This record gives sequence, structure tokens and C-alpha cells, in this order.
Amino acid sequence: STRSLRVTPEGAVVREHARLALTTLGEGQQALSTGRHQVQGVLRLAASSDMGRNVLLPWLEDFQDQHPQVRFRLTLSDRMANMYSEPVDAAFRHGKPRDSSLVALPVAPDNRRVLVASPAYLQARGTPSTPQELAQHDCLCFMLGGEVNDRWTFARDGQPLAVRVQGGHVTNDGDVVRRWALAGRGVGYKAWIDVAHDLAAGRLVQLCPAWDTEPVPLYMVLPDRRQLTPALRLLREFVAQACAALPGAENLSQIGH
Repeated sequence: STRSLRVTPEGAVVREHARLALTTLGEGQQALSTGRHQVQGVLRLAASSDMGRNVLLPWLEDFQDQHPQVRFRLTLSDRMANMYSEPVDAAFRHGKPRDSSLVALPVAPDNRRVLVASPAYLQARGTPSTPQELAQHDCLCFMLGGEVNDRWTFARDGQPLAVRVQGGHVTNDGDVVRRWALAGRGVGYKAWIDVAHDLAAGRLVQLCPAWDTEPVPLYMVLPDRRQLTPALRLLREFVAQACAALPGAENLSQIGH
């Protein structure tokens, strides 16, 4: 109208592409002017609650120390962000996204789930030697979209096994599952990256190590490969190296597999 302007849907698409192009161009100009590769700008990231809060957050601080011109807007949620409608440049997620139109770049491809419990819980309730024995234990279940993940999958000698578990603790927050496990409330089935420090410190114990466990590779997910800016490319490499440096990473291919 004569008093206001509103962007059209087509204009919004062009604006987003223009923003990415200008960001990339600015980073390239800065690299040329300084004579060394520097990155800057705001990175809008999403991650799961547990991995984001306990693992990714200190890594982002280290990355920012190396690249002080980079700023972060971090959203933590176990719900997968809508990469097309929400203000997110990239998301760190366990497991490849179901939406095949998204770009999933591997960060920790060997990541797997591990069965874990605290020493106090095992002392009080005993240590299960097979997944079938989980039926006699309190299991800590994760819920997403109102659906409880109480069917845990394993394999041995190529034969798959699905175990229906139960317990009095169910949550929609992966970080709460880890905290319950640390507090001795039951057995958790967590991504290895989320509990690597706890296993190394003896706060949690891996159970049934002879059984194959569910693979949950860690990816950086983007809506379009053209959105992989130099800053995001450096961040992906940085996080991949940090994952490889976690305690026990050298044995990851043998953990639960």
C-alpha cells in the first residue's frame, strides 16, 4: 500500500539467498584483505538438549576463542527443527534425517548407542548380561512427539533383537535421561557421544558390550548445500575433530559392535 510494504513469498526466498551470498562474499573479501582465512557473522544452530548442553556448548566456546568474530544463536530442543521455516542455519542431530531433501554432512559417522547405568544402580539391582534381562530392570525411556521409545534394538551374530523395556521414568528431554542414569534411577540407552565423559570417569558403566547396538551417526544438517558457508564448514571440521578426541573414541568402532 502507500503506507506500508510487505515482502512476497518469492521475495522472501530471494532475500534468504541474497543474505547467504552477501555473507559468503563478505567472508571472502575479509580473507583477501587480511591475507589469512578468517570468518565472521552469526551462526544460527540447533542441537538436541543433551548433546547441545553438555557436549557442544563448550566446543562452541573453544571455536569462538579461535574465531572471535563469529557469534552463535543456539537453540536446544529434542524436536527436529523445521529447517525451512525456522531461523536455523544448521542443526547437529543423531541419525540421518528422514527428509531426503535435507543435506546431512557426517560429523561422527561411527557414533552408536550404548547401554549405561551408574555403579550405584548396578550394586543395588545387579548387572544385566544380555538385553533380554532388561525386562527385570528399570529402564529410562525417551519420548518424542508423544511416542515413547520403549523398544530398544540390538543384534548379535547378525541376528537382530528388539527388546520391549519399561520403567517409571519417561521424559521428552534427552538430558534428563542422562541425569536419571547418573542418579542411579535406571538403565539408559544413550548415544555414545552424550556419555563418553561419564564412561571415562566411571560415573556410568557400559552394559552388554558383546551386543551390537543401534547406530546413531552424528550429522550437521542443512536445508541446502549452498548454505554451507566457510564459517559452517570450519565449525563442522572443528566439531568432527572434537568428537574424535573424546575419551575412548579410538575404540568407538568396537563399542557395542
